[in-house]
This record gives sequence, C-alpha cells and structure tokens, in this order.
Amino acid sequence: MSDIPATGVVRAAAVQAEPVWLDADATTEKVVALVEEAAANGADLVAFPETFIPGYPWWIWLGSPAWGMQFVARYHANSPTRDGAHLDAVRKAAADHGIHVVLGYSERAGGSLYMGQAVIDGDGELVAARRKLKPTHVERTVFGEGDGSDLQVHDLEFGRLGALCCWEHLQPLTKYAMYSMGEQIHVASWPSFSVYRGAAYALGPELNMAASQMYAAEGQVFVVAPCAIVGPAGLELFCDTPDKEQLLLEGGGFARIFGPDGSPLGDPIPEQEEGIVYADLDLSMIAVAKSAADPVGHYSRPDVTRLLLNRAPAPRVEAMSHSMVDTATAADMAEPAAAVESVSPEA
Repeated sequence: MSDIPATGVVRAAAVQAEPVWLDADATTEKVVALVEEAAANGADLVAFPETFIPGYPWWIWLGSPAWGMQFVARYHANSPTRDGAHLDAVRKAAADHGIHVVLGYSERAGGSLYMGQAVIDGDGELVAARRKLKPTHVERTVFGEGDGSDLQVHDLEFGRLGALCCWEHLQPLTKYAMYSMGEQIHVASWPSFSVYRGAAYALGPELNMAASQMYAAEGQVFVVAPCAIVGPAGLELFCDTPDKEQLLLEGGGFARIFGPDGSPLGDPIPEQEEGIVYADLDLSMIAVAKSAADPVGHYSRPDVTRLLLNRAPAPRVEAMSHSMVDTATAADMAEPAAAVESVSPEA
C-alpha cells in the first residue's frame, strides 16, 4: 500500500434517486444519465443505492409470499449479470466520462440472485463485483449469500476504496475486516427508509445514517452513502391495498457523505426529491483522525482480541483433479500393513 496517495482531494457523488422499478433497461439508462451528470459536476466517484438496478424488492416487506410471487419472474429477468449488457453500458459511461462508479444491482447468476455492488474504474474496467455477505431478514427469500472473497478494498487512481451494503454496516467483524485493509473511501449503499415508518426504528433513517456516520468515525474513512427513494411509481406498483399504503411511504431518501471524523459533508437533499449529494474529500484528514484512534493500529489490543478472517472464495462446485474410479483403484492397491500402521501406533 506504499504507493497509495495519503493526500489529495477526491470529489465524490452520492446518488439519491428512484429506479425505474423492475425495468433493467430503463434503470440502466437512468444510471448512465446520472453518471454523466456527476461527471459534468466534476465528480471523480459516483455511487448508487443498494440493488438500484432494477430496484429494491419492496414486496417482501409488504405482503405474503404468495402475493409476492407475482413479482418474482419479472425481477429475476430484469436482474443484470455481471458480464451482461447492462453493466457494459455503465462501464462505457464510466470510460466516456472518466469517472469511477460503484453500482448497486441485483446480480443474476444462473437461477439465483445476489445483492451486488460493481466497482468500475475511470477506464471502464470492472475492478470487482462483490455480493452482500448476508441478506437481511426477509431479503433472504430473494437473495443468496456472498463469501469471504467479497470483503475487498481496491487500489484505485485516487486511493483505496471499499464497499458494503445496508446492514453489513451493523456487523462489527465485517467492519473491522474492512478497516484492516486500509480503506480510505467507503461506499455504503442503502435502499430507501420509508418502510414501517414510526413502527420499526431499526429500519428508519436515524439509526441507519448513524451506522454510516459511525463507520466513518470508527474506521477513520470517508463514507459515501447513496440512498434510493420511493416515488409515486413505486407506491403504485407495490401498494395495492390501504394497509400496504401505510407500510411503505413516499420518500425515504437520505443520501449522505461523512468525513473520517464523522462530520457530515455536502448538502442533503429533501427525502422525496431526486438529486446528487457532492463533497470534496481531503484525504489528508484521514491521518489527523487516525492520530487520535486507529482501531486496527495503535488503538488496538491484539493480545486481548483479534479477528479471524477467511477471504477464500466458496464455490458451489469444484472440479476434481482425478476420477473417483482412479481414487478407488489407488485405495485397493494400498498395502494392508501400511493402512493399519497409518491408523494408530501401537500403544
């Protein structure tokens, strides 16, 4: 990490917008337009909400599984693959405008979906395509899990960048693992905060934006926190009864940016409005913040507590280096005496 800049200013952009629900083509067009807008305003980095393409599956919080099945096939069909045309279009936009992009999307892989975040550099290269380690609560009825390889921090032109989704910011060990990799800028991607308003504080903006802010102060990193909104189109799609209209409200947009001391940066946007929050990130602030408390450095006590981290991929299928027949033949040819001796030595 010796070549990573410790100083310099990075202009960051956090998107607050409504997707075109369950429509990957139209939402990708909107992403491309927002990338262009952020670049025109001088941004080096633009970040998008959780599962922005093709939108967060709000039906899972509103009705029975049987009622929600009406959305399943359409959502699956409109979930991009990491090597498909939708991400290619976003990569082209990043290259055309020389801007880095962190995109939240529902990743389709075979018959399964994952809560994905794509990291794209200013040349349009796909640096990483990570998956949320553990979907939260009813999200597990839609999405599968990532693995240890999805905890990564990447060396980009302007510094070291990492990303997590939503309640991954409530997992202390996951956060500590990310801090240990020398993050300088962190993207915290969120859905909107208008479900169960007034009935479930843990799902509201106060707690979850505090999680973003605490991540910044705890890890001494800049946090760029994009957040979606639910507009009239989302309400029309998901709220077909009066009780659902009470469970999911219009708005919920709380895009924010925080400094490494936890200070808010940029100008917030009203929760029902679309827009982009901008802030200039002065990387030299990180050293000042870490001089007071670096939990993976001088402020740690590894003699008391340490983290065991497994970053190895966990593939569902691994090819064998030889056939089962060859294995059985080799076992049959083994000397009986040698087999006995390998079990245990004589007492």
